[in-house]
Parts: sequence; C-alpha cells; structure tokens
Amino acid sequence: MPEPKKIVLASGNVRYRAVIGIGKHENGKRKQLTITKDTAKEVKAEISRIEHEQNTGTFVPPHLLTVNQWIDQWLDKKAEDLEETTIYNYRITLDRCRGKLGNIKLQELTEEDVEAWMLWSLKAGRARGSKAGSGLGVTSVDMSLARLKDVLNRAVTKRLVTMNVASELSIPRKARKVERKTKAQLVPWNVTEVHTFVGHVKSDRLYAPLLLSLMGLRPAEVVGLRWSDIDLTTDALTVANTRTMMGNKKVVEKDTKSMAGERALPLPLPVKEALKRFKALQAAEKLALGEDYLDSGYICVNEAGEVRTTKQLRTRAYKLMEEAELRRVRLYDARASCFTYLANHGVPDHLLARWAGHTNVKTTKRWYVKPDVEDLRGAATKWGGLHSAQEGGV
Repeated sequence: MPEPKKIVLASGNVRYRAVIGIGKHENGKRKQLTITKDTAKEVKAEISRIEHEQNTGTFVPPHLLTVNQWIDQWLDKKAEDLEETTIYNYRITLDRCRGKLGNIKLQELTEEDVEAWMLWSLKAGRARGSKAGSGLGVTSVDMSLARLKDVLNRAVTKRLVTMNVASELSIPRKARKVERKTKAQLVPWNVTEVHTFVGHVKSDRLYAPLLLSLMGLRPAEVVGLRWSDIDLTTDALTVANTRTMMGNKKVVEKDTKSMAGERALPLPLPVKEALKRFKALQAAEKLALGEDYLDSGYICVNEAGEVRTTKQLRTRAYKLMEEAELRRVRLYDARASCFTYLANHGVPDHLLARWAGHTNVKTTKRWYVKPDVEDLRGAATKWGGLHSAQEGGV
C-alpha cells in the first residue's frame, strides 16, 4: 500500500494524497487513481476498500459520464443490431428521462432521483402538444422506466456503476388505478359497426386496402403490400414487406416486424373480389396516364400510381368513419375486431396467432381478443344450466 503524502494547498489547508494503480487502458497503459483526503488514515481506508473490491471483482473505476452521455452510447451500440424504427422509438422513450436525469453523473444517480422523475412524469411530464405540462400516461412512463432499467443494467455489466438504482422501482398501484378509472378505454368496433363501415366504403377507391385492414393486417403491412405478394389464382397473399413511418414524417421500408410477421394468408372471397376490381381500376388509370403513371407495384396507390403512406390511409379511414357516423377508432384496432370475431367463432389459438403474425398466442389473446358484453351472451345462456335444469336444457 502506498504511503499517503502530505500536501499543502494554496489556501494553506493540509491534505493527504496517494496514487494507486487500478488496471490498464485498452492501449496497455497503466490506469492510475489519485486519492485525496483530509487525513492519512482516510486515504489508507480508501485504498483498502479499493484493493478489496479489486480482489473480489466488484471494483468500479470512477468516471465522469453523465446519464445523457451513457444513454447516447447505449443507443449507438443498440443501433448496430436493431432497425432504425426501433431505435427511433427507443430514443423517444428515453428522451422523457433526459430533462430531469440526463445531466446527473451516472455514478451519482440515485434511486431517489429516478423515483422523483417517475412521479413528476406522472403529474407534469408531457412535453408536446396542447397538453404540454400535464401528466404522461402510466403506459408511457412505464415504458420509459423499463428502457432506463435496460440502460442501467448495461452500465452494471460494463462496470460503470455498481448497481442498477432503478431495478426495484415500479409505477405506484394507486396511479394505475386512477388512470383505469379516468382514462377512456379504446373499444374496437363490434360486428355491427364493422358491417356499417364496410357498407359505407364499398364505393371508395381504397375499399380493398381497408378490407385488408379488417382482415387483421397492420397498417404498415397494408401499404407495404405489392401486387407481386398477391396470388389471385390460389387466393392467397404473402406479408413480407412493410412501409412504416417515423414521427409521421419519414417513411421507412423494411421487412416484417418479426419472423412470425412474415406469413401467408388465405384471401377471403370479398377481399379477393375487391382486389380484382382495384387491380382493374389501376390498369385503366395507367392506360389513361401513360408515361405519367408511376408504376410502383404497390397495391395501395392513388390515381397516379403514387404509393400511400400509413398516415394517408389512416386519414382517409377517419374521414370515412365520420361520414358513416361511426365511432372513431384507430385503423390498427381493426386487428382487434378481426381477431375477436375469429376467436368467438372457434378459430383455434395457434391459427389465430399465425394469422396475426405472432410467435406467441398469448400476445394475440392479451392485446387483440377483446370480447364485449354481447359476445358473452352465449355464456349467459350456458349459465342457465347452473340455475335450472330446464333452462340449461339438461
């Protein structure tokens, strides 16, 4: 153990200092750490602590990285393996943490800091739009907290911090209950509403793409479909390409969300007939415009052959909902209407998951099968057997 040296500061105050080795840099040069304390005893105690942690493999060298700087490094590393859209979503999610936590040194971040940010976010964390300054939703804060935990877990692995200070934190149960009581639940269309919508849009140019949405395809899958993905002879389509958007501005074309998302589906007869008519319409438009027609090969295009975006498809769908005097639901929620109906009519779980493009049927059933009170009428009838042998038909 090096002997602490007495030093006199410009102010006249006395300190004790020692320099110890703490490993090597990547270039092989020795790493050194300077320890300065008020007394020689404190310096020796600190050296003993560091030597013990080095021997037990728990020593974390001091550094000046801030939370923001480490988030940037984490995102850069993740970008090597993840898609651009995924990294974009990670960045947006972590941006919610930066204002309150970003300038804190990573090694000085405490559980209290993260908890204070979490509670503040629930009360006043919204930064954009007309509701800026109001609280973020529980789901948004939960997602940011989960991603921050991932960031800090990696910091532990890289020996930048000794522990993940956010590991034991979670959204308070009270906040979850309050949101459940006050937040309007997004209820997908029931069968009657779907029938009304289909009847209203039959004459619309985008009738076929909208039926594909009601078939359970994601909006990015609908606008990513090409005519080469459709086989009108075997009555099947292949989902293998998507066109999604980042921030409702930049279009990103890529393969499916997951390997399970790349799938072949049978074409129901109404969808097949709508696609045949749409293909004939596009052929006529191409003939009329000649060289001015943009032959992109996509299904969801305008009169000039220009491919539509998810935003444009969604905007048109909302306009049609308004005209039909229907509740406005997200176009994405057509998936829930589709899979709830299929589940209610006996489609087995494994086929339901396959149709949805999920690896795990639990995902399909948790997020997309949403029976309403009318769907439960059959169960109410069955219950009659518990009440009375006559009513139950026993």
